[in-house]
Amino acid sequence: MNDYQAPSALLSNKTILITGAGDGIGAVAAKTYAEHGATCILLGRTVSKLEQVYDEIVASGSPESAIIPLDLNGATTSHYEQMAMTIKDQFGRLDGVLLNASLLGHIGPFADIEPDQWQQLMQVNVNSSAFMLKALLPVLRASEHASVIFTTSSVGRVGRSFWNGYAVSKFATEGMMQVLAAEYANRNMRFNCINPGATRTQMRASAFPAEDPNTLKTPQQIMPLYLYLMGDDSLEVNGQSLDCQPKK
Repeated sequence: MNDYQAPSALLSNKTILITGAGDGIGAVAAKTYAEHGATCILLGRTVSKLEQVYDEIVASGSPESAIIPLDLNGATTSHYEQMAMTIKDQFGRLDGVLLNASLLGHIGPFADIEPDQWQQLMQVNVNSSAFMLKALLPVLRASEHASVIFTTSSVGRVGRSFWNGYAVSKFATEGMMQVLAAEYANRNMRFNCINPGATRTQMRASAFPAEDPNTLKTPQQIMPLYLYLMGDDSLEVNGQSLDCQPKK
């Protein structure tokens, strides 16, 4: 799967929503999906970053994208319901969702956690995914084969000292994926997690400031798994948590 060679038209005629699409893995995933034929809906907090990704997609000759500016920390169920209605009206269905947006939060002793920071972390990393998907389920059901990809981490599988709220949020992400995968087994929707691993992103640099970024894979290098899980070659894969960079 990590060596997957995606057909050029793998995602042709598919509409895919990407959260955190303004930079990092989200931006690269959006451009990669568009290159393989998808119409991408770019969701993020910073309009200028989304517009940059939009312009690059247009310049590449890929299908024109749509932009949804939304701050997940302040978003309410009403925002998600309105978004779902807009997607239904404009596209008729939704074929895929990449839940990429996350906050790192406080790295340090558990005793130092601040309540406001904890609430913000859970709002962006957990609550937004739950309420967004609840609103989007009807438009996902309208797809012949819909794929939802959550973003997880190794610290969301085995707890690690000092990772605090981020680790807890990823444990919750894994649990949410498993619940949805079980509920919709043998239906037209599948739910899986991707763990990007050590990748050259701003979040990684924040967590490991002394690390040499040149020793890490780029977001472009981990895209095969993102393509595989979003395309129809993975129709039988459901309820799995997969690594872009499995340990050898």
